[in-house]
Amino acid sequence: MNASYIGIRRYLVNHLATALSWLAAALVLVPLLAIFGYLVYRGFGSLDWAFFTQIPKPVGESGGGMANAIVGSAFILLIASCIGVPLGVGSGIYLAEYGRGRFGHLVRFTADVLNGIPSIVMGIAIYALVVIRQKHFSAFAGGLALGIMMVPTIARATEGMLLMVPQALREAALGLGIPKWRTTISIALRTASAGIITGIMLAFARVAGETAPLLFTAFGNSFWNMDPTQPTAALPLQIFVFAISPYEEWHRKAWAGALVLVVLIVAAVTSVRIVASRGVLKGSH
Repeated sequence: MNASYIGIRRYLVNHLATALSWLAAALVLVPLLAIFGYLVYRGFGSLDWAFFTQIPKPVGESGGGMANAIVGSAFILLIASCIGVPLGVGSGIYLAEYGRGRFGHLVRFTADVLNGIPSIVMGIAIYALVVIRQKHFSAFAGGLALGIMMVPTIARATEGMLLMVPQALREAALGLGIPKWRTTISIALRTASAGIITGIMLAFARVAGETAPLLFTAFGNSFWNMDPTQPTAALPLQIFVFAISPYEEWHRKAWAGALVLVVLIVAAVTSVRIVASRGVLKGSH
């Protein structure tokens, strides 16, 4: 009877824990689905071909779109990724493989502090260090601000993933005479690639919707621009400008822009994860 009671108790506790985990997972999805559903409700009706192919129209004219802002966001995020991803991954490799001393602790502390700095403070810092010296706003300044914001997240994610790689893999490679740097890049980094890419995409998703740093750096532009030294439009900036305006037509465009921004972020993260998972699977074979 006692053994039967224990078996039933374990069965109930196991199913209760499973149900609670499913409930927690559902609660995580609820805010995202609610936000996405409301964006679809408010913004889908304003989406048309002109929205993706035309620049904003002047006040009082109907039509127009945010094509320049969509392209500008991609341009600024490309600059940010070129700055943040190599620095973040390189810092993470150093912390995991070599950062045992005081300098490693200093780098970790700096990364944690940078991770908690408000984005507007980063924008003001880049404004003082870059924009004022250049004497004009630019896409490069915006990409630099977002790239620096990406570094701590990527660095800590890379460090954590590399520390999870079994030490036996490194020892086997070193036993075959492979240099440590080659072991780190070809074995440890490749084994941890899925987790590192996840960290990169988390950092990318975080900065993709930032507005405050771009107000002090890229500033925005009502026209097309692909010159990194000139002010450049970005989707978060255009949404901000339209949202605070007194015009109902611009409000509708702002909701449509917010919907497009969320969809683009989700699509980018999902596509990279799919490609990365396929690459990992092929590598394991």
